[in-house]
Amino acid sequence: MIKIINLIEDTPGSTGCLYEHGLSFYIETEKGVTLMDTGASGAFAANAKTLGADLTKVDTVVLSHGHYDHTGGLLAFLEINKTAPFYIRSSADGDFYNMKDEGPKYIGVDRRILDSSRLVLVEGNRVLDEERSLFTGITGGKFIPSGNRRLTRKESAGYEPDTFEHEQCLVVQTEGRSFLFSGCAHNGILNILDRYREIYGGVPDAIISGFHMMKKDAYTDEETRVIRETARTLKAGGALCFTGHCTGDAAFDIMKDIMGDKLRRIHSGDTLAWTGSRV
Repeated sequence: MIKIINLIEDTPGSTGCLYEHGLSFYIETEKGVTLMDTGASGAFAANAKTLGADLTKVDTVVLSHGHYDHTGGLLAFLEINKTAPFYIRSSADGDFYNMKDEGPKYIGVDRRILDSSRLVLVEGNRVLDEERSLFTGITGGKFIPSGNRRLTRKESAGYEPDTFEHEQCLVVQTEGRSFLFSGCAHNGILNILDRYREIYGGVPDAIISGFHMMKKDAYTDEETRVIRETARTLKAGGALCFTGHCTGDAAFDIMKDIMGDKLRRIHSGDTLAWTGSRV
């Protein structure tokens, strides 16, 4: 059995749960408890208490990439849980900025987390134990999210496009099933799936990820085509997909029309549990 609790997401879900622009998952199996991302603040921890998710039982923390909305609650977690290490890509310490109309906004990690003795820097793929592993090295330019264009890394010569080498994915394999977790799929969910196939073979039983398709203004014809083609490819692959956060309601609706029950929306406080073949 695997239980996945969404501790924070952008939209309201369970009564009494906070919500914010961020993402965090509490992943429990018979062999351990993983925390995947920590939202933008300590709100995820308040929700954990409301939902009965014991953060002191977490033995492993995985940070999907070096943005504040996935790492901002880590300091609050470290005060609650005194032992669990946290894994983050070695390149996730960059000066990451969102190039907004009003000027660059820093969106990187709180630098204080880099001084923690529990920090584990990940250079490449990494097996954590018999159930959990991390992978990166995602290449290919298939349907890269258009929202990436505003996201940069500040270098000595100025702002350069973020190549998202600091993104990593978590795979949990338990009781004959495989679950793929990504924070925002900045490298493109289809490229992530291609990399998954290279390492693990086939497709996962479930994908839990934001797709980074959210936009304030209308989609162009090309952006709409990409969203639809992504949905068709995901549906053909057969994995059950759960999404929220940076996917956006408009993109979700387009994908839902194509994918039907293969695509489900995540809200703050939602719980997913697999027992045998059912969810």
